[in-house]
Order: sequence, then C-alpha cells, then structure tokens
Amino acid sequence: MTERDAPSGPAGSDGAAGHGEPAAGAGAPADAGAAPDRAADWRSRRREAADAHEAALRARRQAESARARELIARFVADARTRGVAPEPLHAQGYGGRGRYRTPLEGWYLRRDRTVAVGTDGGFYVLTVPPSLAARLRGVRPEPQDPPLVIGAGGKDGESLDLPVALARALGDDGA
Repeated sequence: MTERDAPSGPAGSDGAAGHGEPAAGAGAPADAGAAPDRAADWRSRRREAADAHEAALRARRQAESARARELIARFVADARTRGVAPEPLHAQGYGGRGRYRTPLEGWYLRRDRTVAVGTDGGFYVLTVPPSLAARLRGVRPEPQDPPLVIGAGGKDGESLDLPVALARALGDDGA
C-alpha cells in the first residue's frame, strides 16, 4: 500500500499507533469501535466548548449593552435638563448615498450622522439600503443594542467610545 492509498483520519484510526508501530490488538473487534468513539467524544467536547464560548460572549455583550443603556438614559436626561434640543434624524443610504426621512428626533453621535440616540432613549444606526420607495415614504429605523464603543472593529480612527460621543452631543467637546 502506498502513502496515497493509506486511510486518512484521526491518529490511530487506521489501527496504527501513529509512529510506525502496530497498535496493540489491531484488528480485534473491541478496538474497532474505539477510534470512532474517540472522534465522537472529541467532537462532542469541541461542541460543548464552542457553546460555552458563545454563551460567555452573549453574556458579555448583554452586560455591555446594559451599561450603555444606562449611559444613554443619563445622557437623555442631561440633554433635556441642559436644554440641548433634539433634531430630526435622517438616515442615509449605504456608502453615504441618499438621505431618508425618519419619524425620529434625537442627537447624532458621529460626525458622519450614521449613529444617533433618539429622544426615546433608543440607539439607532442610521444607514439603510438605497430604495426609491424609501426615498418617497421615509424609513423607520429600529433601535439596536448599544455598544460601549461605536464602530469597534472598524478602521483606525473610526471607533469612538460611547461616553465621549455622548459628551460631544451635549456640547462638552473637551471630554
């Protein structure tokens, strides 16, 4: 048998110990099911680890969003107290093309006007797919879970900490 004809699979699944030595009891019926059991066990452990990792990531995102919601609620109260007037919010098409009316009022958090906080305390990403119907009727963005860092994972200089963005919207540019 050539290397090409050799079965491929997890080490030890072909009856060899993996170092050119025959496995003890090779060919015995008791060992025939051991390799598939080990592979199934390994897949099961990997699946459990992935599920645990996903649950931890989900919990971290929920905690981050809860903290961001607190900051936004405090911002909305401060904006009203200070008399910082909300403005009508507009969405824009992907790539900055087109401007779309929305029923929302609030405060923009980014200079490119793609992220805002509504007077309802909702966090809105104001980019939409271009559409003639949306240009005529307007769009109704849905509030999203707010992050603590706006644009995280984007290009250098495009991410912005939420507290800094909220301070700017209040007119505290020094923050």
